Amino acid sequence: MAIRIVRLGSPRAPGEGLRIGTVRRPPRGVPKTEFAAQDWYDVWYPNLAPSAETMKLGQAAETPAQWAAFTRLYQREMAEPEASRSLDLLAALSHHGAMAVGCYCEDAARCHRSLLRELLAQRGAELID
Repeated sequence: MAIRIVRLGSPRAPGEGLRIGTVRRPPRGVPKTEFAAQDWYDVWYPNLAPSAETMKLGQAAETPAQWAAFTRLYQREMAEPEASRSLDLLAALSHHGAMAVGCYCEDAARCHRSLLRELLAQRGAELID
C-alpha cells in the first residue's frame, strides 16, 4: 500500500483508499455531505496546507525565484512540530494502507502537493507515481 498524490475533484483511482484534502478551504458550493461522493476528499486536513499568507505567494508566483521563495516558506511551515508529526504519521501509515493526499491546483508542478510529495519521500513514505 502507499500514498498517491492527487488533484482533488479528479476521479479516484482503483484502490486509492482514503482521500485526504490538504487544502486551506473546503470546495465552494459543495455540501459537506457530497465531498466524498464528488471525489473531493474523505477527510479535510488543512494542517498540511500552506498558511493563507504563504498560499497567496504560491498562487502569485510567476518566476522560478518567486516559486523558490514559496517553497522555502512552505517547507519552513512543514518543519513546525505539528506539521512534522503529521508528515511522519502519513509516512508510517503509507506502509500499512492505501491513501491519497491532494489539493485543487491544476498544475501539480506549481502546487504545494508536489512539495508535500518530496517531504513525505524524505520521511520514507511509500509513494505511487
